[in-house]
Amino acid sequence: MGRIVAICKSDQKGQPKKNVGEGILVPDHGLDGDAHAGKWHRQVSLLAIESIRKMQEKGLGVGPGDFAENITTEGIDLVSLPVGTKLRLGEEAIGEVTQIGKKCHTRCAVYYYAGDCVMPREGIFIKVLKGGRIKVGDKIEVLTES
Repeated sequence: MGRIVAICKSDQKGQPKKNVGEGILVPDHGLDGDAHAGKWHRQVSLLAIESIRKMQEKGLGVGPGDFAENITTEGIDLVSLPVGTKLRLGEEAIGEVTQIGKKCHTRCAVYYYAGDCVMPREGIFIKVLKGGRIKVGDKIEVLTES
């Protein structure tokens, strides 16, 4: 079991996100109010604080949201979760892993801001199956692994 360290949003894609502390996951849409939300397979992005700390150890002044992730996690090896794994986020919300990592075709604003981007290598994406309110400190539980 892990926990939510940050919940981050942005108005535009390809930009660092700001930690807003809480949010609402909307079924088949994503994090309410975020630029990446919509009816597609990458509705919500997750990145572990452990991955961010690796970048900090390289001397980068980065933190939660700087890699454009929606949810910063702690205590879960995200990249080891197979596609199809279901996760409970907070009390109610349920998401399903749809993608591990991503191809970064061009260097986005996040890369230029941070000097590197760990998201393509260590981030994951989920679609929202069941909505609900989430907040910093909430638990993340692996329900099933495909």
